[in-house]
Amino acid sequence: MLNSYNVNSAENEPKHKEGELYRVIEAHGRHFEIYYGYYDEMDRQNPSLPPLEMYPDFKQKPIFTEEGIPFVTAMQAICEYYLGDGDEDNTCYQCNHFEKCEELLGVCKCPSRRNRS
Repeated sequence: MLNSYNVNSAENEPKHKEGELYRVIEAHGRHFEIYYGYYDEMDRQNPSLPPLEMYPDFKQKPIFTEEGIPFVTAMQAICEYYLGDGDEDNTCYQCNHFEKCEELLGVCKCPSRRNRS
């Protein structure tokens, strides 16, 4: 007996669609709208990969609290001020300067990264 299924059935559809709002995170007086999407085109072309929550790229476009403290994401690559165990494969989450806000959003409490302007 053969088992068959409809590859276009609702159960095979991704739970979330690209561009759909995941949530709004409020932290340190700022709000961030997090949408579903893809970090690169290869992932978008892979039908087995659903869209992910897209966090801001704070390295490309830094955003600071009113006190000049930079926002970071937990999965962001470490910088030259990394303080913690491990190696260059670690992320901001492993850094002692990282302070979690909500979800994967945090701030970097390193005094050297503070925006003083």
